Amino acid sequence: MTETPPAGERLDRAGNLLGALALAIADRTQDAIGDAAGQSETAAIALSALDQFLDDPPVDRLRQVLGLTPSGTVRLIDRLQDAGYVTRAPGRDGRSVAVRLTPAGRRAAQRVARARGEVLGAALDDLGEGEREAFERALSKVLVGLIRGPGAVRWMCRLCDMTACGRSDGHCPVAQAARERYAASSA
Repeated sequence: MTETPPAGERLDRAGNLLGALALAIADRTQDAIGDAAGQSETAAIALSALDQFLDDPPVDRLRQVLGLTPSGTVRLIDRLQDAGYVTRAPGRDGRSVAVRLTPAGRRAAQRVARARGEVLGAALDDLGEGEREAFERALSKVLVGLIRGPGAVRWMCRLCDMTACGRSDGHCPVAQAARERYAASSA
């Protein structure tokens, strides 16, 4: 006979539904963005991050955002460069190498953003306006709870649409919470 785990170890219905939703969205997004970029999911995410918020980053910053090894990042950049999506340029500090999107890379990143938007839009289609607003508030709380500290890899915003999240207007819950939490450690 199976014992019931203590309450703190049990997954409730909301948690289980969240897990199923996360998996379904991740699977559909992975397929859509890879197809849109004509590359791997990781390459599509790199294109998106380069387009949305990384401004000619050094290779190591791209590595950190994606959560890859240094050699894996270099191989990814090689593939993106071979596809005509990025170029390498001298970094700002004169020692590093920066990664820069080409016009073809920017177009591919925009296809990735559209494909992601279509997946997410379809997932929300059955919600009414009030349900969407409540869901947005709940998601904001959950995301803030998932923030990892400075130096973390595989940034949660690596595939975000910065316009949709309102980051530049101060509306991104993750950016706001990170600023509040870690401002003292970066000062």
